[in-house]
Amino acid sequence: MSIDIVLTVNGTRRTIPIADPRVTLLDLLREQLGLTGAKKGCDRGQCGACTVLVDGRRINGCLALAVSLDGADILTIEGLAQGEALHPVQAAFIAHDGFQCGFCTPGQIMSAVGLIREAQAGDDPERVREAMSGNLCRCGAYAGITAAVLDAQRAVNQGEAA
Repeated sequence: MSIDIVLTVNGTRRTIPIADPRVTLLDLLREQLGLTGAKKGCDRGQCGACTVLVDGRRINGCLALAVSLDGADILTIEGLAQGEALHPVQAAFIAHDGFQCGFCTPGQIMSAVGLIREAQAGDDPERVREAMSGNLCRCGAYAGITAAVLDAQRAVNQGEAA
């Protein structure tokens, strides 16, 4: 038996059949919708590689059951840029080398966007590191990630949209 849910994914409203009510948002995005930016790292909510925004808030997609999000607005890394124009956080990650292997980068970026939207970033590097502590980088690019978040926060404060 299939259950239909309605999600707005990256600005597009979709009715999605769910064959198994135990499917996570991460698996739905990757396997049914072909949105593979959010990564399956630990599949236990400990690494943050699957971070997406649900109704503007950061969540680990591997921990959320898709059926529990019926009616939600989902934003993934694939929906962040506006055409060819990068989001300020994406641009800042490039400018500050906020990535190495790139596996964690989509989750890091989505977490940073959520952090800035929640007005939690501020201008204190330690505060940013603490707020981003749910996103792990096995390569250790934390200095670049922190600098990117602070730079993106300044860009947003100067009038660019987050």
